[in-house]
Amino acid sequence: MLDKHGIDKANLDININPCDNFYMYACGGWMKNNPLGPEYSRFGTFDQLREKAREQLKELILTLSDNPESKIKGTNAQKVSDIYSLGMDSERLNREGAAPVLPMVDKINAMTDEDFIETLAWLHNGLGGAFFGTGVGADAKDADMNIMHIGEAGLGLGDRDYYLERNETNDKIMSAYERYIKRMMELIGYDNQSCQRVWENVIKIETEIAKNKKTREERRDPKLRYNMLTMEYIKKTYPNIDWEMYFKHLGLDNVDKANITSVKYLDFINEYLPSLTLQQIKDMMVVDVVTSSSNLMSDDFQEANFEMYDKTMSGTEEMEPRWKRVMTIPNSMFGEAVGELYVKKYFPEENKEYMQQLVENLRSSLGKHIRNLSWMSDTTKSKALEKLSTFTVKIGYPDKWKDYSGIQIDPDKSYLENVSEAAKWYAQDNYQKLGKPVDREEWHMTPQTVNAYYNPTTNEICFPAGILQAPYFDLTADDAQNYGAIGVVIGHEMTHGFDDSGRQFDGNGNLSDWWQKEDVEKFTVLADKLVAQFDALEVAPGVHANGRFTLGENIADQGGLRIALTAYIDYMKGKNIQEIDGFSALQRFYLAYANVWANNIREEEILSRTKTDPHSLGEYRVNATLKNIDEFVKAFDIKERDAMFLPESERVVIW
Repeated sequence: MLDKHGIDKANLDININPCDNFYMYACGGWMKNNPLGPEYSRFGTFDQLREKAREQLKELILTLSDNPESKIKGTNAQKVSDIYSLGMDSERLNREGAAPVLPMVDKINAMTDEDFIETLAWLHNGLGGAFFGTGVGADAKDADMNIMHIGEAGLGLGDRDYYLERNETNDKIMSAYERYIKRMMELIGYDNQSCQRVWENVIKIETEIAKNKKTREERRDPKLRYNMLTMEYIKKTYPNIDWEMYFKHLGLDNVDKANITSVKYLDFINEYLPSLTLQQIKDMMVVDVVTSSSNLMSDDFQEANFEMYDKTMSGTEEMEPRWKRVMTIPNSMFGEAVGELYVKKYFPEENKEYMQQLVENLRSSLGKHIRNLSWMSDTTKSKALEKLSTFTVKIGYPDKWKDYSGIQIDPDKSYLENVSEAAKWYAQDNYQKLGKPVDREEWHMTPQTVNAYYNPTTNEICFPAGILQAPYFDLTADDAQNYGAIGVVIGHEMTHGFDDSGRQFDGNGNLSDWWQKEDVEKFTVLADKLVAQFDALEVAPGVHANGRFTLGENIADQGGLRIALTAYIDYMKGKNIQEIDGFSALQRFYLAYANVWANNIREEEILSRTKTDPHSLGEYRVNATLKNIDEFVKAFDIKERDAMFLPESERVVIW
């Protein structure tokens, strides 16, 4: 058997003392060797792996055109190949200009008061999400069944604080947003006076919506998101929306109850809608459908999008090449069809076998941690262990592939029309699950996705093939590095089952109070200490991290690190643990973890992510988290005088 390789020393900055700034020591070399290109607002090892996956997918899709099946109408090969070709045909897209979206705009502008609900349902059938949103998903208190959920509308700027907080950054973004909305309207033929009217109406409505939306922190609380009401009660309490007609136009006549994810918001929208003029409603809907369609039309639209969202909000200097932008469509629309090709070529069976063993080692380790907790009662421990034992594990790719026969791609139709029809199919695919059992075999990420997830209502952890590549997962690396990288990712997703949100779901995926009251109180004390640690971090001049918003991910990072290390130590019992290139096994473990989060990032993106991303920034996922872990402190001999030192009395250990 070949010797396994150690840490890539090129990733290190040996001029930095690891006891002062471990992140810069572990990742500084990588950061210097991978400067931020003009098309990125952030670029890290995570993005590097995504780029590798995109190159792999590009090769797969381009070679489809040589496949005889791509010439047979209705095959997945034909659909994937043709939708990619439509997106790449810039000459045709620029020739068509705004024409593909104009029938939608005309439909909205022809709307009367009597047509409002029918038009809103048409929009919600995959085209947009104005005023509120609906969708079918698991019942959080009966996780085997699918129910209707009614939720808040999204915002053009993503986060409510952009509308409600006045500062230099937000003022700059709001000015750019005004230019963007007016430019979008100009591109569909509106005159200056109409563009101004649309802007005034949209910003008025979105600001009112922002005032009534949940905060980022409130959105994390599953109990606040669960308010099951009968349809009779909903019709009586929110009479200004014709719910029966709305659902009828979505093709649903069996909605007898629904979960209201934000009662305050629905109270607001029920009262607010009648106060709006028909013109204001039309303008809001037009902006919704045009901005949703803009990346599927001519370069003018795409350049306006880039200027607003990539350049102004994230600091990106240059658009991605067209093929990368276009790749997102077949990759999402026919994700599992592309994924089937992907795993055949790029996911060896031995990777899956190693992962299966790794996951079971991590499960055993988490069980050991739960049993040894000093702050949790035996009663809650028993139920926690029961939940852990029922985790469903999905690795690499699904056992059954999604059927895309209901989606047709016609090259004679526009790119936008083809994508819109597919979006309607997906909306109906979702709505038609109403009242049916939850399909626990369904995947919520495609195999080629570079990510992982935990789903509380199915109590499952999923690791797609895309993330199971170096530097996250490398069969040629020594085990300490694999446990420190993909092992921590596994532990991270497992810990989500026991973070501030996930812990409220039991082993069957039901939202329930299965903890003893005193255990909840002790957990909350520890969690609040972790919140305070991250709240204290200044991520940009005068801007602090949001420890409450990022709490779940911070708990999962810390839990993943502790669980993965225990799993590694147990796995290596009786084996010869060697020093490699001057680093002990524990040092390699922590260096591998840090390398997972190596990245360069623009200040605009730091500010944007601090508002919108529940994950802490990479630097703090390393430095702030590791300060709490005794084994890390010992591995690098960190002393009280060192910047990486945190007094034992201030260290927080939850899982």
